[in-house]
Amino acid sequence: MLKNIANLIKVKTIVTFVVVSVFAILSLKGQIAADNVMIITSSVIAFYFGTQHEKREV
Repeated sequence: MLKNIANLIKVKTIVTFVVVSVFAILSLKGQIAADNVMIITSSVIAFYFGTQHEKREV
């Protein structure tokens, strides 16, 4: 349990959550088109999970 919480505190995880949240909020406010949000968040999430997968294989 504590190990999972420690993993959430990592900088990469925080940055991922912040980026996704900011773009989601901007999309809901209508300041950014939903298509742009989809592309950006997909890229960020793919990068995040890609690096997580690489860590487990090594």
